[in-house]
Parts: sequence; C-alpha cells; structure tokens
Amino acid sequence: MKVAVIGSTHAGVFAAKQIKADHPDAEVHVYEKNQTVSFLSCGIALWIGDNVSSTDKMFYESPASMEEQGITMHMETLVEDADLNAKKLAIKDLATGQQSEETFDKIVITTGSRAIKPRIPGIDSDKVYDSKTWNNAKDLKEVTEKVKRVIVIGAGYIGAELAEQLSVNDKEVTLIDGLDRVLANNTAPEFSAVFQQAYEDNGVKLALGQMVSAFEDTPDGIRVKTDKGTYEADIAILGIGFLPNTALFRDQVEMLPNGAIKTNKFMETSVKGVFAAGDSATVFYNPTQKDDYIPLATNAVRQGILVGKNIEKPTVAYQGTQATSAVELYEMAYAATGLTKQAAARKGVEAGTVTITQDYRPDFMLTTTPVQAALTWEKGTRRIVGAAFLSRHDISQAANVVSLAIENGMTIDQLSMTDFFFQPNFGQPVNYVSAVAMAAVAEADKE
Repeated sequence: MKVAVIGSTHAGVFAAKQIKADHPDAEVHVYEKNQTVSFLSCGIALWIGDNVSSTDKMFYESPASMEEQGITMHMETLVEDADLNAKKLAIKDLATGQQSEETFDKIVITTGSRAIKPRIPGIDSDKVYDSKTWNNAKDLKEVTEKVKRVIVIGAGYIGAELAEQLSVNDKEVTLIDGLDRVLANNTAPEFSAVFQQAYEDNGVKLALGQMVSAFEDTPDGIRVKTDKGTYEADIAILGIGFLPNTALFRDQVEMLPNGAIKTNKFMETSVKGVFAAGDSATVFYNPTQKDDYIPLATNAVRQGILVGKNIEKPTVAYQGTQATSAVELYEMAYAATGLTKQAAARKGVEAGTVTITQDYRPDFMLTTTPVQAALTWEKGTRRIVGAAFLSRHDISQAANVVSLAIENGMTIDQLSMTDFFFQPNFGQPVNYVSAVAMAAVAEADKE
C-alpha cells in the first residue's frame, strides 16, 4: 500500500505515524512545503512572552524522527495539483524546482488551515504580521523584542493571548475586534466581562465593536483605521482566525461552503480511498449532532490517528468533538467545552444556562479561591451541551469532565448525581461541577 500524506502539522504527523504503526509494510510519503513538522503554534504568544523553555520543544517530531519511523519525508515540497479520483499528485521540489508526478493507492489530505487575511487596503505592509506558522513566530519574536507599541487585531483566543503576553511585558497594546466584547465567540458575557476588566487593569486599550478598514504605513510604524477610530503603533498583528487550506481540492470532494472537507465517521471523504483530517476537514460536533468546522490541535490529533486506523478498511469510528479548550490570561484560568447559550442560539439549539460562584474548597482551609461555573443544556431533552469554568485555581480538568458527559449524552440530572470525591485539600462536599449541575436541574425544573 502506497500512501501520500499532504501536510505535516498535527493531523498529518499522527496519520503518517499511525499508518506506519498499523501497517509496517506500507510505503508512506509525507509532502510538506515547509522545513519543519509538528509545530505547536499555540505556543507563539507564550514564546513572545518569554514563557517557553526551548524552541526545540515546540516541535514533538522532526523530519529526521519521522524518517526513523520508516516514513519518507519530502520537505520543502509543494503539491501543485491533485487528481483525487486517479490518486495522482503533481509535485514540485521547491529547493531544486524539479517537478514530477506520483500515483498512490491512498491519499490523506492534512493541508491544515490558513490565516484569515481580508482584502483591506494596506494589509500587505511589512509592519502587519501574521501569527500562524513557525516563520511567523520567528518574525514576531524578533520584532516584538524591539518595539514598544503593538496593535492586535482579533480578540479570540489567539489575539487575546498575544495582547496579554505583550501587555505584561511592558508593551503599549491596543486590542481591536469587530464584536462588542473580548472572547465573544468563546465565552458568555459574564466571563468576558472579567477578562475585559483585566485588560483595562493592565493598560490594554480595548477598541471593540470596530471593523478595520485600512492600514497605512507611517514614519514611525503603522496606522490602523476602523469604522470608529484611528490607532497608531509600531506594528500590527493579525489574529482574526483561520479557514481550511483546501483550494487545491475544490470540486473534487464534498465540502462545507468555507472549504472544510466533509468526511464520514471513518475519516474518508466522498472519494473512496481519500481521507481528510485536522484543520482541512469537518468535525462531528456532539453538542449540535452536526458537521462543523472547529480548527483545534486536539481534533487534528485524534482525526489523524483515526485515518491511520481506517486507512485500509473501516475499523474505528470517530466519536466526535466537544471543542474543549482553555486559556490562561492574567493568571486566571478559563476552560470550556461545547456551547454557550449565545453560541447555541447561533447554531439553532434552544438552550438554558445557569452560572454559579463557589469557593473550590472549604473556607476552613487556610486558602481557597472562587470558581465561576456555567452549565448549558438543551431545553426539552435536558441534554448537556456546554460548560465553562473560570478561576485563579486550576479548573481545567472540570471542562474535560463535562466534555466526557457531553460525548456520552448525559443530562443535567445525571451529572448532578455523579459521584465526585470530597477531601478538604481538593474540594467541597458538593464539588463545583456537581453544584452547577444541581443549579441547572433546579432552573430547568421551572420550565
């Protein structure tokens, strides 16, 4: 079996490794246009903020380590064209310019995503930076050590982390977003309000509910114009979001309107023998029970593994995702899974929600700290569809607990009666996960 894997960030790396592990005799070829594999781009903001021990550790594999596992790596190699039905690829070696064609038994599309870059006048200025790739990261690390004023555009996770890390490292930061609050697509209003206050307390200028209309170079840096104001800095950084990098395969496989490739539960596309995973593909989103586009490394890793397990025949079905995620800003941890009430409304799910605040362990302990917890459920079925937790205490595993509950179709009633231990060092007699579920039951019973 001869397999081509196109792209080698998370999905491509894990697909290639799993194919080789399950099929040692398979001939696996990975095509990557860059010089590196497996870059953990989620660490860009942390590196800029001097919170990374070693840049080498921002990669969990290398081309050499992949070769050692019996995988043939074609680095700095671009797939210029693809005939998916014929399983034929047109390939160009970017170092030598040499072009060739290869035919395969199976093709795996793991081309990832590309940063959204709207057609705005001046956006191609060399003072406007992206925050996606390893090369972007190196450029940002070098320039942010020299500048004093930075404009960050986009207040989702990427922009939020960049703004926070720059501000705590004595940069003058302006954070611009088209929506009216920070992390608007990730959090409910009561949570984003906490972070907005933290940004203001740390000197970040918030320019929310504003759309960027133009960039202009100035003698001292860059000027960013919006529909409501003008802002100046030494540089601007884009953190707007991502789209699937799948133009090469358009009209050959079924896609969502944004270009995300649809797959079945075994990660196979509408073309037999062609698989897709990671940021180039859809996910099955358990809270809505529908296909969606949610580019997360965790989704990419699991989907890549499934490609390997199913490359020869359907074997292990995809369990779906809850899009569980977390962020830490100004020493406050936020972890969430599934939908907020606002996101549920956008997705057509009629949902209820409740939020509580509870100290994470008993007040007789010498120290404790509050946890803000929210739980969201589908009205009628009482099925859990989301949760969020915010605290200076590490509440990250609470989101994983509720993620498991969503995946298994649990109701708020079941979660409220789930067995969680009590020990004063770690928690209350009624754990905050149980407590928010109990509050949800009480609220739902009023309906």
